[in-house]
Amino acid sequence: MTVILDASALLTLLNDETGADRVATAVATGGVISAVNLSEVVAKLSDWGMPEATIHEVLGGLGLRVIPFGEALAYTAGRLHPATKEHGLSLGDRACLALGLQEKLPVLTGDRSWEGPVADVTLEWIR
Repeated sequence: MTVILDASALLTLLNDETGADRVATAVATGGVISAVNLSEVVAKLSDWGMPEATIHEVLGGLGLRVIPFGEALAYTAGRLHPATKEHGLSLGDRACLALGLQEKLPVLTGDRSWEGPVADVTLEWIR
């Protein structure tokens, strides 16, 4: 079943942390990620000193479908702010949730703070 991956889920896979097997299954069955969340992962890998070519190789090799963050997603993510701000969700978090709403797909995350504020998104936990 296709799911939306958030940055924490993809980083769990790349770091081979607890829950990586669940993320690997999601990637193998057609994982989808927002360009915003992909950017978060690229930023983290860059912070860790991974060379740009290696980042492209590693992430490109996963075969993820990357969805651009266009106008419709920007409006949806912005409209989620009032419901999510007390939970501390970032723009990246809201971009991921907005993509789940748009695509009508569950969101795979490791972030338990997402539980509750957006009732119309199905959340699946990696651990």
